Amino acid sequence: MIDLQRIWQPGNRVRVLAVSGLLMLGIALLDWWTKSYISLGFLYLFPVMLAAGFLNRWAIATLGATCALLVERFGALDSSFTRFSLEALALIGCGLFVAELILNRRISAEAQEKLHALVETSPAAIVTVDEHGSIEVANRAAMELMAPRDGNLRGAPIAAFLPELHHALRWEEAPQFRASMQCFGHRGTGEAFTAEVWFSTYKEGQRPKVAAIIVEHSEESTAEPGSAAADGHARTALNARELEVLRLLVQGLANKEIAVRLAISGGAVKSTLQQLFGKTGVRSRSQLVRVALEHYRNLL
Repeated sequence: MIDLQRIWQPGNRVRVLAVSGLLMLGIALLDWWTKSYISLGFLYLFPVMLAAGFLNRWAIATLGATCALLVERFGALDSSFTRFSLEALALIGCGLFVAELILNRRISAEAQEKLHALVETSPAAIVTVDEHGSIEVANRAAMELMAPRDGNLRGAPIAAFLPELHHALRWEEAPQFRASMQCFGHRGTGEAFTAEVWFSTYKEGQRPKVAAIIVEHSEESTAEPGSAAADGHARTALNARELEVLRLLVQGLANKEIAVRLAISGGAVKSTLQQLFGKTGVRSRSQLVRVALEHYRNLL
């Protein structure tokens, strides 16, 4: 399939403008030659669209008006100012539309290139996980952290390296949420390490995905993965309201949204959160989310 966007690459400016000019000349000659039979004025759309990718708005307007004049001059019908105005508006509008479309594509491509360069040069490991739990994107730092032997992560299951991150995928309808956690990970060599993970859920169409930044913790723990001693938070029994508030908190809802969902007051939500802070031994919402994901996931 032909990639039309390549036509308007900056290096093609002179050639495309030359082709556009030749097309205009050819259409004008053909229109003059077939004047008594058929009008070919609609063909001027093609040189206008070709040139629009390299011209400013005033130049596009001038080009469109020029093509409309050629239509009136060599067309089969008698000259009409009304028809000329409509033809000029149509050609100019088409040119401006193509110009804006190409400009937006260029801006998007430049932004993607800058983002890609930023991700690749980041000292922190950055990965995205698709709906199947497979690593979709991994920068150089992620490969050095988790797969130092073969340097290949794309397509590998994230559960083999960071099992907790695999469980962050959510198929149910729920708002995007962001959280951080400290967990145990495994390198491709089999070596274990402690990681600080900041992750965010999102959806691409109907497919859930996770984006994460991973940093190796400087103080590695010798506790077993998943044990309460690993982070000092034992699993304490929670009542029904505490579990409901915790579930909505993990989904990223604010206090007011939680209150509306549960049909309780904002003060009741704050009181329940204070109870959760006391039971889990944490001081912030992000720490509470981490504890919820590590110790209460099956209950949520």
